[in-house]
Amino acid sequence: MSEIRHIVFDIGRVLIHYDPDLPFSRLIPDPEERRWFFANVCTSDWNIEQDRGRTWEEAESLLITEYPNHAENIRNFRRHWHEMVPHSYDDSVALMLELIEAGYDVTMLTNFASDTFLEARRRYPFLERPRGVTVSGDVRMIKPDREIYDHHAASFGLDPSATIFIDDSPRNVEGAREAGWHAVCFTDAITLETDLERYGIRP
Repeated sequence: MSEIRHIVFDIGRVLIHYDPDLPFSRLIPDPEERRWFFANVCTSDWNIEQDRGRTWEEAESLLITEYPNHAENIRNFRRHWHEMVPHSYDDSVALMLELIEAGYDVTMLTNFASDTFLEARRRYPFLERPRGVTVSGDVRMIKPDREIYDHHAASFGLDPSATIFIDDSPRNVEGAREAGWHAVCFTDAITLETDLERYGIRP
C-alpha cells in the first residue's frame, strides 16, 4: 500500500450537517406534501446544478415557470438555506484539525454552490484551516465526474496514489478510486479514525 501523504475531505455530511427538511418541515408541515415537493419540484437533480455553477436566479426562474403555484417555496430553498446547515460534526472537525496539526497535507473537495460555500465558510471558520479547497460551483465541475478529481490533484500538487479521499457518498468515493485515489465512505468519526488507521494515518 502506498504511503498516504494527502488527505482530502468532503464537507457536507462529513464536517457539516446538511438537511433540507429542517426548514421545510416548518414551511410545508404535511409530510406527504413535503415529500412530493422534494421529489417533483426542488429535487436533488435541480439542486445539484447550482453545485455545478448555475445561479440561483436562473434555477428559481426555471422552476417557477413550471410550477408557478410553488413560487414562494421554490424561493424559500435558497432563502432558508442557512437553516439546512445548523451545526458541524465536532468529532469529525476535531479529527481533521488533529491531522493538520500532526503535519498531514489536508485539503477539501466539495460539491457546493459558490455563494452558499462562502456563507458556510463565514459561519464555520474551521473551513479555513486546510491548505485549500476545490468548490464545484467555482470550477463548474462536479463529483463524481473524473475531471474534478484530476483538477483538484493538479491544483494542489497531489499524487493520486498517495491521496485518500473521505466522502459520505458511495458514488463520489468510487469516482475518487477511478481517478487513482484511495477513498473511504464516511459514516461517523469513530469509523473514519479506524479507516485511516488501516492506511497508517494517526493524528
